[in-house]
Amino acid sequence: MRHTISILIENEAGALSRVAGLYSSRGYNIESLTVAPTDDASLSRMTIVTSGPEHVIEQITKQTNKLIEVVKVVDLTDTAHVTRELMLVKLQAVGAAREEVKRLADIFRGKIVDVTESSYVVEITGECTKLDAFLSAVGQSQILEVVRSGATGMARGEKSLKV
Repeated sequence: MRHTISILIENEAGALSRVAGLYSSRGYNIESLTVAPTDDASLSRMTIVTSGPEHVIEQITKQTNKLIEVVKVVDLTDTAHVTRELMLVKLQAVGAAREEVKRLADIFRGKIVDVTESSYVVEITGECTKLDAFLSAVGQSQILEVVRSGATGMARGEKSLKV
């Protein structure tokens, strides 16, 4: 099962490396990793997407929580939550393909952020399934380059990850 784990961590050099090292040393794969400072300059929020059986995820979550730099760990998969990912995709757009790319960008609520004579760069945000669906709809032959940010997420409602 796929899990989205949100971690509040001290904003200091080497903290990211220790968390990622914990995963790799235990043989766990990180599918997606995002990190950025929070409204408190001394803390960063890390979002890790990984897959595995419940008992394995519970074990890695507990081990992550034991790291000195880690303030709090929450598996968002267990609660109502919102996740989003950003994707930039450079597409070949010549002739009639230009209108088709514009149409698909509109359907997927994307935004064309760069235009050249032969290509468009489209920005799309949403859940990973939406981004995958856009890539599938466009077709592999049109895709020149893809960059994805990785997932980030938070719990819905009153629940929040704060100290």
